[in-house]
Amino acid sequence: MPIAVDIDVMLARRKMSVGELADRVGITPANLAVLKNGRAKAVRFATLAALCEVLECQPGDLLRWEAADAAGG
Repeated sequence: MPIAVDIDVMLARRKMSVGELADRVGITPANLAVLKNGRAKAVRFATLAALCEVLECQPGDLLRWEAADAAGG
């Protein structure tokens, strides 16, 4: 997937657990894990805004675009 999710990085910087983030954002730990592991097909702007508010970051701190590997297709 060309969109990489860096929630792990922000969690480490904030010294916060996945469970605490899920509670504070208002989503289930399972749904947060799907997002965190890059398996989500979509993210609601409300969820993205809540993540940014709790983690005190910008959307670009959580999501980034990666070019597809030319050799790998």
